[in-house]
Amino acid sequence: MDTSPTQRFLAMIDLEEDDLALDEAALLIAAHAYPDFDVDSWLYRLDDLAAMCAHDASTRGVVHSLFVDQGFAGNVEAYGDPRNSMLNEVIDRRVGIPITLSVLLIEVARRLGVRLHGVGMPGHFLVGVDEEPGMFVDPFYGGEHLDADGCCVRFEALQGPNAAWSSAYLAPTGTRAILLRMLNNLAQSYGSGRGAAWVCRLRLGFVELPVAERRRTALVLGSTGAFAEASGVLDTLADSLSGDIAEEVRAQAVSLRARAN
Repeated sequence: MDTSPTQRFLAMIDLEEDDLALDEAALLIAAHAYPDFDVDSWLYRLDDLAAMCAHDASTRGVVHSLFVDQGFAGNVEAYGDPRNSMLNEVIDRRVGIPITLSVLLIEVARRLGVRLHGVGMPGHFLVGVDEEPGMFVDPFYGGEHLDADGCCVRFEALQGPNAAWSSAYLAPTGTRAILLRMLNNLAQSYGSGRGAAWVCRLRLGFVELPVAERRRTALVLGSTGAFAEASGVLDTLADSLSGDIAEEVRAQAVSLRARAN
């Protein structure tokens, strides 16, 4: 029996990390924004992109094919456009933000047996090369190859020279963390407007979402008119807390529930 994109996504993130398909889950996020979205057809589009890169099934070959020959690039003119966080739109429009371009690269390369991984550097997402430890790719800037020192330079250029650097920023980022970061970007793009409700529901499916963010996300969900649903989230959250903060959260749940009546 068919299930909704929300049900499918939430079921997927209950899987073990190694069983969680990044490409399918990323497309299920996008499915919420488009009627009659066919995830399988977009998976085939990724297959087609991989076939176009197959003449040089190496990291440098795939990167050159995608970011030079096929023209994928960072969307510097409209960075906050929510379409930049939708993998189907990135495939179609050939522009995106660092994390979606990274997902594209990782999943096209995987189809060719090239093992890459996400690197969630604060403020800027990169791709690490499994077979070349210490080598990284920046899909947003044309697929530029960087070593660890180059990543530090890029971090300082984006965050400011006084930002504290840590080599831990270059640790591999797992699939769950990639998906949550994609949703965090969408939450920023949508705010409390159109699309906010489904983004909230997907974010709340991650048990690792910090308490403060879970509370804020529930309140955003409530602001979309889902009063009973949001109050239920706050009730559950309050049960896990104690003291004044628990009472504050419970009071917010009561307030939202009253608006549902």
